[in-house]
Amino acid sequence: MSASDQQPHVIDGGDRRCVMLLLQLRTHLTDLPPDKIVHIISTDPAAPLDLPAWCHLTGHTYLGRVETAAGQRPTYALRVHADARQTNATRPWRSA
Repeated sequence: MSASDQQPHVIDGGDRRCVMLLLQLRTHLTDLPPDKIVHIISTDPAAPLDLPAWCHLTGHTYLGRVETAAGQRPTYALRVHADARQTNATRPWRSA
């Protein structure tokens, strides 16, 4: 396994609200291999609630908040699963 395979895939959600963040996340995950770790950067105050719920819906594993240096934006982690369930393309909080 190369060093780049071990590095997490980073998605910078910025200040997007969770609906837009989930749409972005849904798009990114389709091209990632199983067991890949994804770090999601998000300042949305709903992210710590919405991301675990979305992972529960889809079957990806929510790993929690990532320790970051002081002053860095909040970052959350998940693990991609090959058998994850798809969500609706325009309403990512609903099953496809």
